[in-house]
Amino acid sequence: MSANASPVGCIGRVTASGAIRVGRLGEVMVAIRGGVEAFLARDVDGGEIDPYEEIVVIDYVPPRTVLVSRLADKPRREEEDPA
Repeated sequence: MSANASPVGCIGRVTASGAIRVGRLGEVMVAIRGGVEAFLARDVDGGEIDPYEEIVVIDYVPPRTVLVSRLADKPRREEEDPA
């Protein structure tokens, strides 16, 4: 993978069968280079990330492993406007 095609900073999602668990690799699909590619993944904080959760790639470990973090939850409408 060339340096200009790094997945770092790309957004993705944990696959249905690829939940990230403590001490185990999971699988994520990452939007990169105009398409979507699969990578093995670990949580950057060593925690768990459930299937279908959105992630962001924090670091890349060649050839096909990424360190990811769960994307922050978007505020719900009620939290934005308590009235």
